[in-house]
Amino acid sequence: MFYFLLFFFFLQDATAQTVSPERMQQVYEEIKTPHKYGLIITPSTNEKKLDCPTVFRKGKGWYMTYLIYDGRGYETWLAKSNDLLNWTTLGRLLSFTDTDTTHWDSNQRAGYVALQNTKWGGNYKLQKYDGRYWMPYLGSNTRGYEEGKLSLGMAFTTNPPHQVAEWQRLPKPTLTPDDPDVRWWENKKLYKSTVIWDKKKTTGYPFILYYNANGDTSNNNPKYRLIERIGMAVSNDMKTWKRFGQDPVIDHQSGISGDAVLQKMGDLWVMFYFGAFWNDRKDAYNRFACSYDLVNWTKWHGADLIAPSEPYDSMYAHKSYVIKHKGIVYHFYCAVNKHDQRGIAVATSKDVGKSTLNFVAPPPPKKK
Repeated sequence: MFYFLLFFFFLQDATAQTVSPERMQQVYEEIKTPHKYGLIITPSTNEKKLDCPTVFRKGKGWYMTYLIYDGRGYETWLAKSNDLLNWTTLGRLLSFTDTDTTHWDSNQRAGYVALQNTKWGGNYKLQKYDGRYWMPYLGSNTRGYEEGKLSLGMAFTTNPPHQVAEWQRLPKPTLTPDDPDVRWWENKKLYKSTVIWDKKKTTGYPFILYYNANGDTSNNNPKYRLIERIGMAVSNDMKTWKRFGQDPVIDHQSGISGDAVLQKMGDLWVMFYFGAFWNDRKDAYNRFACSYDLVNWTKWHGADLIAPSEPYDSMYAHKSYVIKHKGIVYHFYCAVNKHDQRGIAVATSKDVGKSTLNFVAPPPPKKK
C-alpha cells in the first residue's frame, strides 16, 4: 500500500508539472496573430541588420530596444511609438568602446531590458531594483557576427529607461562558457538572455535569467554539434548569478531554440521563443511553451505562431516579443528576406491594415 500511494503521489506531481493539451490550445487561441502588418523598423543601408525587439511602456509612450549589427558587432538602440505600429528611432543605449578595445565586451553589446511587469495584458512597465533599471546583454571583444567568446553581462541605469543615454555596465561578465560550473550544453557561446522578477520566489530566488547557448557535446557528430538550447540561472541581487539545474529547460535536440521571453496568464507562465533548423526544416519560426513552476515546460506542438510567408520575411520570421494591449495582441519579430535584409516586423490578432515600409533596394547579387 505504501508503495502504491508513493507512486500515486508521484503521478499527481508529474501531472501538476505538465500543462494539459486543452490548456495549451487555449493559450494558442489567445496569443495567435494571423494578420501580418509588416515592417515597422528597417535598416538605412544593406550593411546594417536589425534584430531582437523588446517592447515596454513608460508613461503614455511605447518604447522598443533593438539591436543593430553593422559588420563590427551588435549595439543596442531605442525607438518610440504612440500606437505600436509607427516607430521612430531615438538613439543608442549600449555602444562600442574604442578607447579600450581589450575590454571583454568592446565589440558586442546586445541588450534586452529586464524586470518588466510580466502580467499578460498588463502595463508592460519596467521595474526598478536597488534604485536601478537593468539590462542583461550579450558581449564579446571580437569583431564580426556573433564572433568570439560570447558571454553574458549586466548593464544598469538610474536614468529613466526611455531616455537616450549610455547605460553603465558591471565590469565583468556574469556568465561565460569558461566558468567552472558551466554545463554540458553551453560550453561554446552564450546568446540572448531575459530576466524576470519572481516575487514569489518559486525557485527560491527572486531573479531568474533564461538564456540560450550551445556546446560541443556530440563527439563531433555534425548533426548535433552546435545545437542551441535554453537554460536557467538565478540570483538574489542581479549581479551574482548561478546556474540552475544541470540540463536545459527547452531542448529540441536539433537546430536552435532561443530568445526566451516570459509572460504570465493567471497561474500559467508562457515562454515565447524561436526555433530554427529543427530536423529537416530550413527556416526560422516562433513557438511557445507553458509552465506552472518556471522549471518544467510543456512545449506547444501545433502550428507556428509566426513563420515565413511574406517577401520581407521569406527566409526567417523569428525572435518574438508579444504583448496584448486594448484587446489586440501584437507579435513583434525579426523579419529576414531572401536577400538577408533584416528588420523588425509585427503581426496582430486583429486586422489593423498594412505597413508601407520596405527595405532599401537589395544589394546586387554576388558574382560567381
